[in-house]
Amino acid sequence: MKIEISASKRELQGTGASRRLRRAGKVPGILYGGETAAQPIEIDHNTLFHRLKQEAFHASILTMDLDGQKQQVLLRDYQMHAFKPQVLHADFQRVAADRKIHMKVPLHFINADIAPGVKLQGGVVSHVMNEINVSCLPADLPEFIQVDLKDVSVGHSVHVSNLELPAGVEAVLPRNENPVVATITVPRGTTEAELAAGEQAAAAAAPAAAPAAAKQPEKN
Repeated sequence: MKIEISASKRELQGTGASRRLRRAGKVPGILYGGETAAQPIEIDHNTLFHRLKQEAFHASILTMDLDGQKQQVLLRDYQMHAFKPQVLHADFQRVAADRKIHMKVPLHFINADIAPGVKLQGGVVSHVMNEINVSCLPADLPEFIQVDLKDVSVGHSVHVSNLELPAGVEAVLPRNENPVVATITVPRGTTEAELAAGEQAAAAAAPAAAPAAAKQPEKN
């Protein structure tokens, strides 16, 4: 998805200037990174406010039109008012096509309804992680990563190593760690008999092993 956002260079800085910008319906921000000096910017508040509601806006390479000059950027941070629906500040980082970036990408969970642990054993899916930190070139950055739960039974989990990451994308993890992404557990109050019945149903639903092929008589 290609997402564009317009910005203008901000000449005046300081608390008073930022307050006046906000009263005028603008959001003060900063654009930094690359070999160019950091540039204070301002963005239309309503445009940015609605963009922030889009999941892809947080995990995509954005095209920023800065006074007519377009460049590739990432949203790195933003601050919201404590109780008002108001964006107070936003940070953007320039990206280079030939340099890897680190980015948090949302996880999308699929097939929970047909997972044996849910459908047959009455389990409940627990999302341990909702996003994952990845490293890749800007062109390879995915908007999200799918977590397929179709084969997960009660008591089993999906780990980061089980995820099918797109080509060129690597998970950024502490050394020798393989954290749990999701698991299926038994709800409180489930009896052992109910659990055993669910396990039997799951076993019965598993595809039976194919019978061995009959040996053909040898031809003379």
